[in-house]
Amino acid sequence: MHFVRLPRRRFAVRLACAMALALALSMPAAAADSSAPAAPPAIREALQSAWQHHPAYRATEAQLTAARARLDAARQPLHNPELELASEDEGSERTSTAGLNLTLDLSGKRRVRRDAAAARVDLATAEARLRRRDFAKQWFGSWAALQTATARVRTGEKRLVLMSRFAQLAQKQFAADDISGLERDLALLAQDEAQAEQAQLIAEQAEAEARFRAVGGSPELLANLVLPSATLSPPIRTNLGIDQLADWQVAQATALAAEREVTVARRDRIADPKLGAYGGRKQYDFGGPSENVYGVTLTVPLFVRNSYRAEVVAAQAEADAATADAERVRLELEADRRRAIDSYAAAQSSWTRWQASRGTDVERRTTLLERLWREGELSTADYLQQLKQTVDTQLAGAELEARLWRSYADYLAATGQLERWAGLEGTP
Repeated sequence: MHFVRLPRRRFAVRLACAMALALALSMPAAAADSSAPAAPPAIREALQSAWQHHPAYRATEAQLTAARARLDAARQPLHNPELELASEDEGSERTSTAGLNLTLDLSGKRRVRRDAAAARVDLATAEARLRRRDFAKQWFGSWAALQTATARVRTGEKRLVLMSRFAQLAQKQFAADDISGLERDLALLAQDEAQAEQAQLIAEQAEAEARFRAVGGSPELLANLVLPSATLSPPIRTNLGIDQLADWQVAQATALAAEREVTVARRDRIADPKLGAYGGRKQYDFGGPSENVYGVTLTVPLFVRNSYRAEVVAAQAEADAATADAERVRLELEADRRRAIDSYAAAQSSWTRWQASRGTDVERRTTLLERLWREGELSTADYLQQLKQTVDTQLAGAELEARLWRSYADYLAATGQLERWAGLEGTP
């Protein structure tokens, strides 16, 4: 029988990691950058409602409950007492005894299993936060995509109205011998093309709405709400570390839980002795006096055929893999944060330039183009080409706005601000 004592330095390192992880989980936004303003109340309320009514929320709560129940189980004693009743009949002697046996946890297995279960609770808590953040990110992305699709449909409707009116004018112009039949046919073909493209835009809107509903979104509640793109703050290159990010907390909690499983495996190699006490009476068939009997027993398992060393090796290998994976996550998070900040800065700059451009004023350009066509300064082909370019610019602007919001959500997630911005900070 022997006890395994862990090196003090490794124990101190693990203790520091555990304390850091517990502090990060208890105060997930203590060091968060407060540069990003909160989302509009309607968006926050809609997202909170979607999360609390989504199956992912119930699954997350069930996993947290299971982890806490396992911690409660690990806090219980490992061994229950055993009641032993025995009766022996050897010739003229009959011996009846009753005893109690109890396996003793002298190596602290209960404590290390409790610590391992506590690490699993921290891991479940970190995973819950990660799922909540990913849900918010997916919800915002789906809503932005739906807003974009809706804006593109409205632009397509304007295009269809313009093409239909142009086709009617072309027929009147042809009847008055002001244009040729080829130009009239070109206007009718442009109308048919606009109808086909409008059907495609409507289909894309239906797909975007389906994806939004799949994450618990309700388009009806946000029907009158537009993307508040003008309220988005510029990106800030913060010096905030990645310790507050949900991805890193999951990786760190996984590594800590795996390390504690190594300790459990090592303690399992230590045999637990069983101590027992019994008492009874011995009687004789020939009328002799009966005798009281009592005694104690000590049973020690001998790990000879199986030393359980392989379990320790496997647990240590899993811990090494989890530590390496945590380092990989750190590198990826640092690179992703830099990418998210640069992408958001580029998208916001492009959006600002697009809004300031006079070429994006569809109403002004369409009115000017129609006047030039009526006055004969533009041919029908040139009119259709420039009108198509104008409408395509409007459609591209809607896609640019959606890209702006996707990059903004990535930026908030990469800098640890998304949950606070969305109003999900501190929720289950």
